[in-house]
Amino acid sequence: MNKLIVALLAIMLLAVPALAETKIAYVDLQKALNLSKSGVEAKQQIGSQVKKYEAEFKAKQGDLLKLKEELEKQAVLLSDSAKAEKERDYQQSIKELQRFQKDIKDELQQRDNDLTKRILNELFEVLQSLGKEGGYSLILEKNEGAVIYADETIDLTDKLIKAYDASKK
Repeated sequence: MNKLIVALLAIMLLAVPALAETKIAYVDLQKALNLSKSGVEAKQQIGSQVKKYEAEFKAKQGDLLKLKEELEKQAVLLSDSAKAEKERDYQQSIKELQRFQKDIKDELQQRDNDLTKRILNELFEVLQSLGKEGGYSLILEKNEGAVIYADETIDLTDKLIKAYDASKK
């Protein structure tokens, strides 16, 4: 029994220095993504594309409304076959506008995903360097549910943003 207690004490005493040397930190990758220069530039790129596509969509929508007004004005004057043809043209235009809107949405989503993935990969590279240089045993991501509580003194997010922005110069 005494040997067991001595063995447990020895294991605990050996484990304490190992714990003391363990250095743990966390980062908020979403914050780093949003506040880094590359992240801000990516948002601006997507935003300008959205504005461009919105203007294009509104122009097409205006053309569609004009077509509808013409159809309504001429409905009384047109023969049934001509009216049916104009109605088919109008329905086709509606489908084209909806397809255009879906294509824009898909393209913007893909562009955003590509930019986000590229920036995150670059952030991970910088974070690997920060981890090695800082002697960290473990760096966690704040928003993935793994961190319930952490003291702000072990938050490397601002340091990551600075190091990442510096690497882009």
